[in-house]
Amino acid sequence: MTPTNRMGASGRVEALRRKFAEEGLDGYVVPRFDEHQGEYCAPHDCRLAHVTGFTGSAGVAIVMADKAAIFVDGRYQVQVRDEVDLDIFAIEHFHDAPLKQWLATNVRAGQRIGFNAMLLPSTWDQDCSRAVESANGVWVATSGDLVDAIWTDQPEKPLGQIMAFGREHAGESVVDKKRRIAELLANEGADLLVEAQPDNIAWFLNVRGRDVAFNPMPQSFMIFDKDGRTEWLVDHRKLPNDLSDFELAGIDMTDPATLIDKVGVLARGRVVVVDPGFAPSAVAHAVQAAGGEVRLARSPITLAKMLKNEIELQGFRDCHRIDGAAWVRFLAWLDRYGATREAQGMPVSELEAEERILTYRRDSRLFVEPSFRTISAAAGNAAMCHYNATVESNAPITSAGVYLLDSGGQYLTGTTDATRTTALGDVSPEIRRAYTAVLKGLISMLTLKFPKGTCGHHVDAFARRPLWDLGLDYDHGTGHGVGHFLSVHEQPQRFDKRVNEIELSPGMVTTIEPGYYKSGEYGIRLENQVEVVDAGDGFMTFKSLTQVPLDLRLADMDLLTPVERHWIDSYHHDIGSTLSPILAADDREWLRQRCAPSCG
Repeated sequence: MTPTNRMGASGRVEALRRKFAEEGLDGYVVPRFDEHQGEYCAPHDCRLAHVTGFTGSAGVAIVMADKAAIFVDGRYQVQVRDEVDLDIFAIEHFHDAPLKQWLATNVRAGQRIGFNAMLLPSTWDQDCSRAVESANGVWVATSGDLVDAIWTDQPEKPLGQIMAFGREHAGESVVDKKRRIAELLANEGADLLVEAQPDNIAWFLNVRGRDVAFNPMPQSFMIFDKDGRTEWLVDHRKLPNDLSDFELAGIDMTDPATLIDKVGVLARGRVVVVDPGFAPSAVAHAVQAAGGEVRLARSPITLAKMLKNEIELQGFRDCHRIDGAAWVRFLAWLDRYGATREAQGMPVSELEAEERILTYRRDSRLFVEPSFRTISAAAGNAAMCHYNATVESNAPITSAGVYLLDSGGQYLTGTTDATRTTALGDVSPEIRRAYTAVLKGLISMLTLKFPKGTCGHHVDAFARRPLWDLGLDYDHGTGHGVGHFLSVHEQPQRFDKRVNEIELSPGMVTTIEPGYYKSGEYGIRLENQVEVVDAGDGFMTFKSLTQVPLDLRLADMDLLTPVERHWIDSYHHDIGSTLSPILAADDREWLRQRCAPSCG
């Protein structure tokens, strides 16, 4: 954080303190969430960044009159220290020492802690309420947002245009989706669903949008009942005048600002499903105030959306072929020119590399935008799991260390996400040892057969075991779900040490991404996107969607088993067969050399 930014953060924190004191409060919670509890926020909703300077995708801060703390997970432990004024904010771990624990320990009797109930889901609201009350404090929902009240130049809410997403890509009509979700609601004994997740709504209504970068979905709310009645709360200015391509027959549309009032009317005497982790707690409060019964449960749309239909799956396979070609062109370009440019004193930079792979993706008419901000990280920058290059941090890619590229695209047929680690020169024995362990972890997952009933936490250790054998580990999950031309980080399925009750099932699309990071020196991650497929006899396995060769020059091949080497050769053979026909001659030759058999 520059001195100028530090002074600005200090002023904003003091302004917030004055504001919550005027409201009779002793502290205020500033989450990273917007009203949809999503990972990415529009500029209008970047309240945590405005107050603290932290720009990561997950975090929360608590500001008291005499102290403040910010909570981030393992991905951001380095970044937060670069961006936040440590004289103001103590750094806490998002999971190991969460906000609720801090509140229980630090709040004093009689203190009133404020929060915006539109920005916290019910799980957070309940946990924090209990923590504050255990300290004999008071947990107070404010009227409006106090950060908005002090943010004088706050950007306007987004008005990205909404487009119809045809059944040739979606694979299922809105009518059929309404029937399916209505049956799920009725089977659960519920009357009403209040949906706040933009990706769920976009999937349900076969629409896409441009409100938030990297997320092709409109921000909106939806109220749906077991009889199929649907109310879409969306800003009409986002929609075109001609709606003939949309499947909106029988769907009422109204202003999203009326959400809480609408819930208050429709929830009376009814059982209402509210997602505890992905809907504003204000919705649950409104249902209770109206005399309805809140059913805190995962949205049935989430559970339906996570299992892709065959058209969606084929779309994923098609876009990975296109994306793999872009990756090969990029890696071949870096191999051809990286060392030469370095020798000439004009090394390739992180930002140049980020722009280069984007240029290759743009050659496809199906490409829409990146699926997240590319992580283009050289040497020590790669130790920050979610590093993004800036003009100030833009490092050269040289032979002195490894280079990590984590990048993906949003295509009309699907969403991609892959990571490769490479180098322009020889690497140290330490790096080679760690890279080999990460590679073995990836292969371990990709060759795994597992029975029906397996959840993500049951298999997470297969990716970590080779690192654990060396006394190493990584502080992030091993993989996440991926949406179909929707969110690149799609819940509910994931691979993690933490328990995840969602059973792996055919039709799921996830990533597998083990890694290792040494602060200030290097970072290694290898990531493939996969689909879960039926292997027969009640077992399943992972089939790789990612079509990007692995850099075996960084691996100690003597440490790989015959089974691991055979898997690599088979994977590389498939890549060569798939991509060679769509590559230019020089890139095709590079791919042939990179995919040469390792078994001799």
